[in-house]
Amino acid sequence: MTVLDLIAALQEPLFTLLGTPVSWTEVLGFGSGALCVWLVARQHIANWPIGIANNVFFILLFTQAGLFADAGLQVVFIALAVYGWWTWATGAPRSERLPVRRTTRTEWLVLGACGVLGTAAITVLLATATESTVPFWDALTTALSLMATYGQCRKRLESWWLWIAADVVYIPLYVYKDLYLTAILYCGFLALCVRGLIAWRRDVRAEPAVVAV
Repeated sequence: MTVLDLIAALQEPLFTLLGTPVSWTEVLGFGSGALCVWLVARQHIANWPIGIANNVFFILLFTQAGLFADAGLQVVFIALAVYGWWTWATGAPRSERLPVRRTTRTEWLVLGACGVLGTAAITVLLATATESTVPFWDALTTALSLMATYGQCRKRLESWWLWIAADVVYIPLYVYKDLYLTAILYCGFLALCVRGLIAWRRDVRAEPAVVAV
């Protein structure tokens, strides 16, 4: 079996949900995504390799659904996952975990500027170079997700708020694209993000205060 044969097999319908075929790709993306976020909330380093597997499944799924920015985003996620994996493994003395911190004012300024410019640029690109039917929303969720992933890599508490904002947009977007199982997954992501926010906030309060600049 070639790689192309495997990809074709993964995109075959496994069952139907609300009258819409659900592929192996979507099911595997569902399972690996749920496990990844659960591991992140527990600050377990295994979230990174599981997340990379989730990204691969979602590249196939989103390309097939015409969510081109989301598909491209997964490639960026893979690179950021390697960085995050390395940061979590080496960012603190041996036997210690990288501590959770608050996002600094400087980081917020940079993230905000990058988010606005990134959303605008990706919207224009999708509207002119692809057949996307939702260029702005695809671009917005891409920008929010990149901002959140940076915060997750650095263990910034507010990364959870950015994920929550992205999920609130993702859920109706996936329903619109008939990706019902993925929409259900993102409802679960939303709940896990709230749980992660609470857990990380508890850790921040337990850490010595750090001045944000």
